[in-house]
Amino acid sequence: MSLILCIETGTDICSVGIAKEGELLSLRESDEGRDHARKVGVFVDELLHETGIAPDDLDAVAVGKGPGSYTGLRIGVSFAKGLCYGLQKPLVAVGSLDSLTEVAREDYEAGILQIDDWERAVLCPMVDARRMEVYTQLFDTTGRPLNEVSAEIIDERSFAEYRTGRQPFVIFGNGARKCAGLLAGAEWVGVTPSARGLARLAQQAFDEGRTEDVAYFEPFYLKDFVVMTSKKKLF
Repeated sequence: MSLILCIETGTDICSVGIAKEGELLSLRESDEGRDHARKVGVFVDELLHETGIAPDDLDAVAVGKGPGSYTGLRIGVSFAKGLCYGLQKPLVAVGSLDSLTEVAREDYEAGILQIDDWERAVLCPMVDARRMEVYTQLFDTTGRPLNEVSAEIIDERSFAEYRTGRQPFVIFGNGARKCAGLLAGAEWVGVTPSARGLARLAQQAFDEGRTEDVAYFEPFYLKDFVVMTSKKKLF
């Protein structure tokens, strides 16, 4: 029996869950602004009390590794690494686009998503990277990636080869809504990042021994963090 704490903070959603053998036991999440540094610890404490699980009972800590918000990723990864250090537990990292796709797959399995010809669909999770840019990757409906993770500036020509009507092209995530009007033929669905998408993937990684070096692990930012000069006059 494996108990894994799952943390996803790579977007404006702060989400924490506890899973047993890949099945979610309990979940806490909030989309009320970027207050992840305060909420993530509170959510972990609430979940442990709710489930009656002691911190030492955890077998691993899983975290969404990105790509996503620089600040959000650092908060989640730093908190996860701190827990792993203190509890002497392994760290499991899950790609944030992989876990977002897993949320979509679970929603379809639960009957929440209604997608015709699902088996042939191409899934396109999108994490907002500001303006018309998104972090994205394409998957089939088994969760198998069809290309590499990339940062894409979306216009009318983006993913044209998949928007031919031969199969459903499904876009989702916090970067997808702003792109829906540009991508004729794409089907937008309301799937958002969540720690529940880490549960099965983290269990699989843990079972296969795919854990991280806690001392040296860093989030997958994809792009360098850029410091912008404020236009406001301070003096």
